[in-house]
Parts: sequence; structure tokens; C-alpha cells
Amino acid sequence: MLSTFAFLSVISFLISFLLTLPTIRWAKKFNLTDDISKRPHPAHTHKGIIPRAGGVPIFLGILLPILFLLKINPQIIGIIIGSLILVLVGLWDDVHDRSPYIRFLFNCLAALAVILSGVTIPYITNPLGGVIHFDSISKTLPFLGFDLTISVAQILALVWIVWTTNIVGWSGGVDGQLPGFVSISAIVIGLLSLRYIADPNQYYVSALSFLTAGAFMGFLPWNFFPQKIMPGYGGKTLAGFMLATLAILSYAKFGTALLVLAVPMTDAAFIFFRRLFSGKSPVKATSGHLHHHLLKIGWGKRRIALFYWSISLSAGLLALFLSPKQKLFAAFLIVIVIFSFILWVNFFKKLPEKTTNGNTYF
Repeated sequence: MLSTFAFLSVISFLISFLLTLPTIRWAKKFNLTDDISKRPHPAHTHKGIIPRAGGVPIFLGILLPILFLLKINPQIIGIIIGSLILVLVGLWDDVHDRSPYIRFLFNCLAALAVILSGVTIPYITNPLGGVIHFDSISKTLPFLGFDLTISVAQILALVWIVWTTNIVGWSGGVDGQLPGFVSISAIVIGLLSLRYIADPNQYYVSALSFLTAGAFMGFLPWNFFPQKIMPGYGGKTLAGFMLATLAILSYAKFGTALLVLAVPMTDAAFIFFRRLFSGKSPVKATSGHLHHHLLKIGWGKRRIALFYWSISLSAGLLALFLSPKQKLFAAFLIVIVIFSFILWVNFFKKLPEKTTNGNTYF
């Protein structure tokens, strides 16, 4: 069975890898590029003109194997529609930066596409014992002459998918950072779902997990330092969207997701609340992310990418063997360490004004 999923991952890898080069040429031809002299952005760390639109080969690396090798069910249709929305909006954003509020609206539409296909959070396992159910809590409201029933399970799914879609993208600031830890996270979710492969639905979860891992691994050689292409908004949001949806569909649920995404989750939460408390919009980009601080203290882009990969790999290995309660404790420890470091570099250590931009040091 594992060999089947490995085959899917290889197919996805090859499609993504082979389609990235023509995407680079296409992006340059149609000016889907990032030139910091023309498009200044506080979160950017690169120099020169870099093609965007990386979400296209990644999306095709996931989509084409689905269409030709898997049976289509309503949930897969919802995932395809949601992914397509994000990639198309990403291309629109690659031409010229769109308003973060417009992008947020489309994030919600992508999440609604999978929720309407039946992807919700009906319950979570309580690490201290028992199960907390949400699917039985609902409210019926009048809407355009119809009775619309909304459940807590749907609302939680919406919040989780939109949140994860954004925060994973926030941790894609340096070359190779995002596709590496996304691939690792998807593999972990895929391996965990194999434990429940007797459930027919879990076959699709495993298949989608390994397809996602393969597509981002295929993109990685082109994105690693020095990057030839950026994921763009479409690639970044597609990463978070797929991980969020797979975490819901698999029995891994939130314990595993919180563990393997502990670093981007902590970084995003700090940035989110800092923006709120300083009176800024929580969706407006800034340069205060963890990778920006690491650049300022002299880390190179390769080292930052490998740091994120290492944390995700270590957390993923723990997720394969720990109980739900132990996963929560391990995630808590990682969050405390990362949060303490972020506090230190923000409030207690004066960082140099100039950065290496990751081009000099490993």
C-alpha cells in the first residue's frame, strides 16, 4: 500500500518539477515577476527580479494525478474548487498586489468550497480523555427566503482553514523555506492516516497527502537558494489550504497539525496579536516574522530553510509515536521555546539595522 502512495508522490514530483521551468519562462513573458524596485514590500527578503506564479506547477502536480489516477468524490471536488480559487487569485495578485481584504474574502470562499462538500470538524479528541462533539450544535437562520442551518462544526472548519491558509504562507519568506516544511508536514499526515486505511475515506486522505508532498518537493529545487521562482500568493495559500484540509480529513486532527506547524503557528500568532495591539490591520504585511529576525542576526537563507525543515521533521517524527496528550505537551514545549526567542529578539536584543539578506552566510 505504501508503494502505491510513493508512486503517486513521484508522479506529482515529476509533474511539478517539469512544469516549473516553462512556468518561469511564462511568468517572465507576462511580467508575473517580483521586482522590489517597482513593487516594494516590507516582508520581502530577495533581491532582483524573481518570477512568481509558483502555485501553477504545484497545483497541476496535485490536480493531474487526481484526475487520472483517483476516483472523484464530492470532497475531492470541493478541494479542487478551493485550490483553483486560490491559485487564480494568486495569479491575479502576481500581476499587481491586491488588497489583503480582497484576498481574505477569496480565502473564505475557498474554505467554503470544501466545507459545502462535507469537510467539517464534527469533533476533537480531548487529550485529557473523551471526545468533544460540535456537529450536534447548530442554528437555523433565514437567508434569502430559505432556512440556512449553520453548525459549530462548519464554523470551526472555516476558521481553521482560513487561519492555516494564511499563517503557512507567512512562513514562506526565504528561499526554499515553505516547500520543504510543507512537504514534511504532508508526509507525516499521510503516514498517520495509513493507520486508519481500513476506512475507505482514509485512502483518499493518504493519496492527497502524498500528492501534496510530491508537488511541493518537485517545486523545491527551483525555489531553494538561490531561488529561480517564488511560490507567489497562490503557492503559499495552496500550501496552507491543503494542510488545513488534510488535517481535518485525517484522523491526525489538530494535535499533529499543531505539532508539525508549531513554528509558523507561533510566529503567526505573535505577529497577529502584535499588529492588533499596535492598532495595525492583522492582515497587512510587515517585516517582523521569525525569518526576518534570523536574517538580522546573521543567518543565511539556507540555514533558515533547514531550521524550519528540521523542526518540522523532528515534530513529525514525534507525531508518529506520541499519544494525543503527549503531542499537545510536545507542541506546547516547542511553542514556549519559539515564543521566548521571538520575545527576546523583539524586546530585549537590539538587532543590527542592516541585514545580510541571506546572501553571505550559511
